[in-house]
Amino acid sequence: MERIINNTCKIYIDEGYRSFQKCLYEVCNLNSIEELNKKYDAYFVICDYNTYNYQLYNMMTHLHGSYIYEYIINPGEDSKSLEDYERIITYCKKVNLSRKSLIIALGGGVVGDLAGFVAATYMRGIDYVQIPTSLLAQVDSSIGGKTGINLGNSKNIIGAFHQPKMTFINVESLKTLPEKEYLSGMGEVIKYALIKDYDLLNYLIDNYEDILDIKTSTMINMVRRCAQIKADIVNEDEKEGGLRRILNLGHTFAHGIEKLCNISHGEAVTIGINMAFKLSLRKNLIEPEYYNKFLELCEKFQLPLNFNYEDEKEIFNIMKNDKKNSFNKINLVLPVGKGNVEVVDNIEEDLIIDVIKECKNA
Repeated sequence: MERIINNTCKIYIDEGYRSFQKCLYEVCNLNSIEELNKKYDAYFVICDYNTYNYQLYNMMTHLHGSYIYEYIINPGEDSKSLEDYERIITYCKKVNLSRKSLIIALGGGVVGDLAGFVAATYMRGIDYVQIPTSLLAQVDSSIGGKTGINLGNSKNIIGAFHQPKMTFINVESLKTLPEKEYLSGMGEVIKYALIKDYDLLNYLIDNYEDILDIKTSTMINMVRRCAQIKADIVNEDEKEGGLRRILNLGHTFAHGIEKLCNISHGEAVTIGINMAFKLSLRKNLIEPEYYNKFLELCEKFQLPLNFNYEDEKEIFNIMKNDKKNSFNKINLVLPVGKGNVEVVDNIEEDLIIDVIKECKNA
């Protein structure tokens, strides 16, 4: 088992769920599962129908408590809504969850964001843990305490920072994913190599066959390296006041593309990173060789670089409303060297629109 523990993040990486409850009583500074079940009067598992079919039973066999409840949502971004949030809160009240209850988010990024926001707001905040089952969630969204729901085209516009007691990562769960969903998570993996770890970029190229085969030892190493980067950044900047903003590489572009083109978050991030590279090239911030290595990775993992949507200005308008912007300026994260990025707010609007247009499929 791998452990990543600092002041803000507590992350465990294993090959199954058998150590889940033991890890939980460890982070709670307890001595046994019996003591853990005196700390929490109930467990409330939130998942979607995909994880219900492939993961819930396996996890439940290693969860022991007097009262265990489950709530299943529909897969997809539409479930991060006020309506679903209200239904879950109503159910929490119905089964008498208390401030001594524990919420467990079992699933991908949607489940994690929604369940985390429920935990952040029910009775003004109760404990929760993340058990991410998608690659994207394991390396990114389950770590760092961001929770939220959507409103219209505004992604995560309602939310809170609420740190989980721990994030427990079972890499074997990745083997149940559809290939397309698994590969889309590589967009976030590549992001970490680009913002902080150029050696990881070479590791992905050298080990791409094992990654495609979901070889357990390779996955543990890859997920651990990404999770360590995220944990270190969050530990230094929990509320995204400075350094943490670099985690948004590609995301300002991606949110509009994801919503309007109806593609996965991971695929949208890859397209967004491609746009960020193109802007960096036009500003002479990077060498073409660096961009070509990114393109090589995207080809190996079958990641998209372009999108299908007619109106590039509509995507641009969503970017202008991104919650990360300030003083009416669009904040973008751009590559400035191998494994290095910077946050900039001085890119001309016409140039941004031109790059969006360039990345449209003909």
